[in-house]
Amino acid sequence: MDCSIVPLKKHGLSMISTCDFFFPLVDDPYTQGQIGCCNVLSDMYAMGVVDIDNVLMILAASQKMNPSDQEIVTRKMIEGFNDKCTEAGVECTGGQTVINPWAIIGGTAMSACSDSEFIRPVHAVPGDVIILTKPLGTQVAVNLNEWRQKEKKDTWNKALEVITEEEVTDAYRMAVESMSRLNRTAARLMHKYGAHACTDITGFGILGHAANLAQNQAQNVDIEITALPIINKMLEVSLKLPYFKLREGYSAETSGGLFIALPEANAQEFLRDLIETDKKPAWIVGRVVEAKVPGTNSARIIDAPLAELVIPVNY
Repeated sequence: MDCSIVPLKKHGLSMISTCDFFFPLVDDPYTQGQIGCCNVLSDMYAMGVVDIDNVLMILAASQKMNPSDQEIVTRKMIEGFNDKCTEAGVECTGGQTVINPWAIIGGTAMSACSDSEFIRPVHAVPGDVIILTKPLGTQVAVNLNEWRQKEKKDTWNKALEVITEEEVTDAYRMAVESMSRLNRTAARLMHKYGAHACTDITGFGILGHAANLAQNQAQNVDIEITALPIINKMLEVSLKLPYFKLREGYSAETSGGLFIALPEANAQEFLRDLIETDKKPAWIVGRVVEAKVPGTNSARIIDAPLAELVIPVNY
C-alpha cells in the first residue's frame, strides 16, 4: 500500500517509511516545494502516522536553466519544502541533490511507531462509509494552466468551449491550495473516530486507488464510489478533451485527499471535526459492501446520472 512497514526487533516498534518525488507542475517554485513535501508526507498520513520522525529531501536542479534562474528556483523549492516540514512538525535532516535536465522535488519520510500509532489499511468491513478529504481534478487544472501559457491553440481553444479563462484561474488556484495542504488533521482524526483503512488519492486516480485498497482488505469486500467531488468545471473540460479520465475515476491527482473507510456512525462527527479544523470541505463519497464475488475484492463507481454523481467544488 502507501508505506513500508518493517518490525524493529530490538524495540517492539515498527518503522513506517515512504519515498516519493515528481517534476514541477505549478508556476511558483516555493509552492512546488510545499507540494513535494505534502505529497511525501501524505503516504504517512494515510497510515494514520501523525508524528513523523525524519524527512530526507530528494532534489534535482535543472541543467536547462541558466545559472541565475537555477539558483533561485532550487533555493525556493528547498525553502518551500522545509517550511512545510516545519508546519508538519518534522525536520528535514538531509537528502540527495543531483543535476538533471528537469527539476525534481520529493523525499523520504519515516517514523518508528508502536502498533497504536499507525493504522494498517486492511480492516474495512461492510457498512463502513468512505470519506474523501480533498477534491478531484488537480491534473486537469494544472494542465489547463500550462496550455494557457504555452499557447497550445487547438487544445486551449477547445477547452474554452466549456470554460472561461476566469474559471481556469479559479480552478488552478483551488488545485494549488489543495495540493499544498497537509492531510495531517485527517490522519489524527482517523484514530479518534476508529478508521478501519485508508489510502491517499494520487497517480492512479480515485478508482485505481479504491481498487487497490479493496484488494488489500482482510474481508471479502467491495468499495462503491457514490460521489465525485470535482473542482468546478474540471469535469466539463475532461469530457471535452481526450486526455483525462476524470469521470471514469482514473485521472491522476497530486497530493490528493485521504480516502478513509470508517464506521458510518462516526462519519458525520469526523467530517464536522475535520472541516472545523482545516476550514475546507470533505465528503462522504462511497461505502464498503460485501464482495459480489468472494475472493475478488474490487471497486466501482456507481452508474448514475452526472447530476447525481458529481459534487462541484468551488471555494
